[in-house]
Amino acid sequence: MNSEQLPLCQLLGIKYPVIMAPMFLVSNEAMIIEATKNGIAGAIPALNYRTVEELRAGIKRMKAAAEGPIGINLIVNASNFLMSEQLKVSCEEKVDFFITSLGSPKEVIEQAHANGIKVLCDVTDVKFAQKVADLGADAVIAVNNQAGGHAGNQDPQTLIQSIKQAISIPVVSAGGVGCKTEMDQVAAYGADGFSIGSIFIASTEAGVSDDYKKACVEYGAKDIVMTTKLSGTPCTVIQTPYVKEIGTEQNWLERILNKNKRLKKWFKALTFYRGMKSLEKAAFGATYKTVWCAGPSIEHVHAIRPIKEIIAELFTENHG
Repeated sequence: MNSEQLPLCQLLGIKYPVIMAPMFLVSNEAMIIEATKNGIAGAIPALNYRTVEELRAGIKRMKAAAEGPIGINLIVNASNFLMSEQLKVSCEEKVDFFITSLGSPKEVIEQAHANGIKVLCDVTDVKFAQKVADLGADAVIAVNNQAGGHAGNQDPQTLIQSIKQAISIPVVSAGGVGCKTEMDQVAAYGADGFSIGSIFIASTEAGVSDDYKKACVEYGAKDIVMTTKLSGTPCTVIQTPYVKEIGTEQNWLERILNKNKRLKKWFKALTFYRGMKSLEKAAFGATYKTVWCAGPSIEHVHAIRPIKEIIAELFTENHG
């Protein structure tokens, strides 16, 4: 794979065709800055900042220290009441790109393009990929069934190839890549770049608890399960003893409320908020109630290391 020739490199002006994926309550400024210093792009969820003012200050800090493109991930559905403000501030501070998730990116694409900012949209199927391409997205991020966090339903090959046949903008693959061998394989399917997250959780720059990092080292692909407990949307987590205890499905009351049209919007927001609090506790406090998001690519995590080393290995070693 001649990585420098993949379209994501040209789109974002980076050496290697990789975005350090935005990870809720995991991604931090140090990780994003280090990503840009080592030839890849980095993105951080706007929701990792408690207020819009903190988001603005964070973007200023990252832009001052970064050596490459930085992006902001926006949740664009009804659960994110701050989306319009987050978008406005990010445009004012001239981030390099947006990644949109879980909703229509129409407003983001319009405002971003008015400010010369690129937009990449998370998609899980061909239908949505066509919709965002028609809206003017600069690229899609094809989220497959091996992604960490909110995973898709299709395997990488099926998803990438079906989307590539339907649209002409770049298709970035998200999920199931944790080493160079896997990256080469997914590139062979037609991927124009990669969004990689889980292998960076166990980095020295990550601010999460040591227990979370150690779990990424000690657990593997077989220990990843899907849960709807955190945000209402299926989400992949490490199957710790606590996750085994609470189960992975919403209970009957949660399901009924989630299907009620009048209550659905508010229940989704409440579930999302509760999930955020649960994840926050797990990420920053080593307690029995640990809920840690990760994808099966933690199979390739064997030690807690600097991001510089993790990136270097992605492009220098073949191991599966």
